[in-house]
Amino acid sequence: MARPRHAPQRTLRLLSANIQAGARTDGFGQYVTRSVSHLLPSSSKQVNLDNVAGHLEGFDLVGLQEADPGSLRSGFINQTHYLAELAQFPFWSHQPNRRVGPIATSANALLARVEPAEVRDYPLPGPVRGRGVLWARFNGSLEGLTVMIAHLSLGRGARLSQLAFLGELAQDARHAVLMGDFNCEADAPEMRAFFDRSVFKPPAERLATFPSWQPRRAIDHILVTEHVEVARRWSLPELASDHLATAAEIHLPHD
Repeated sequence: MARPRHAPQRTLRLLSANIQAGARTDGFGQYVTRSVSHLLPSSSKQVNLDNVAGHLEGFDLVGLQEADPGSLRSGFINQTHYLAELAQFPFWSHQPNRRVGPIATSANALLARVEPAEVRDYPLPGPVRGRGVLWARFNGSLEGLTVMIAHLSLGRGARLSQLAFLGELAQDARHAVLMGDFNCEADAPEMRAFFDRSVFKPPAERLATFPSWQPRRAIDHILVTEHVEVARRWSLPELASDHLATAAEIHLPHD
C-alpha cells in the first residue's frame, strides 16, 4: 500500500519587536536618567534603528510595537518606513495609536516581503484610549494567512477584554499569527482564558524578553493557530530596546 504523502509546506520566518521608538535602555534607572530621550530626537536612536534593520534580513514578516510614525522624538522620521527601506521590505503598514501631541506617537507596524491583500486597523477596548491591533490578510503565495500585531495594556482587566476582542477577530481564520507585546506571561489567567476560547494555542516554550538587560519575564509572544506548525522560537539579544525581540519559524500547510 502506498504511503500517505504529506502536503507541501510554506516556511516563514517571523519577528516581533517592541523598539521603544529607537531608544535603548540598559537598566531601570535609565527610565529616569534618560527620560528626555523619550521626548527628543537623538543620534543614538538612528544607530539603534540601523542595528535593527541590519538584523532583519532573512525574515519574511516583521511586527513592530512602539514604532514612532513621525513626531519630535524621532526627528519627524517615520520609523516604520525607515526600517522598511533600509531592510528592503517592499511592503509596510502602520497603525498610529498613542499620541502625545507633536512630541511623541507610537504605532504598531508590519513589514512584509509579500504584499497583503487587505490591511485594517482596529482600536482595542480598554479604559484608556490608545491601544490597537494592526490586522492583515494575505493571498497569493501566503493564501489564507491572517497576521495581527498588538500591544496590550498594563492592566489585567483591560487585557482580558482586549484578548477577547482579538479572539473574535481571528475566530474564522484557519491559519493566523498574533504577535506583539502582551505585557503578561502566557500562563497568566487572562491568557489561559484566551487560549480556552480562541483559535490560538499556547507557546510550547517560555522565552524571557523583559527587561532586555536581564530578561526574567516572557511577555512578548508570537502565537499561532492549531494548523500552523512552529519549527522553532528564539529571542534576539542583539535587538534590544527595553525588550528583546522574539522570532519564530513557522510552516503553513498547503490546504
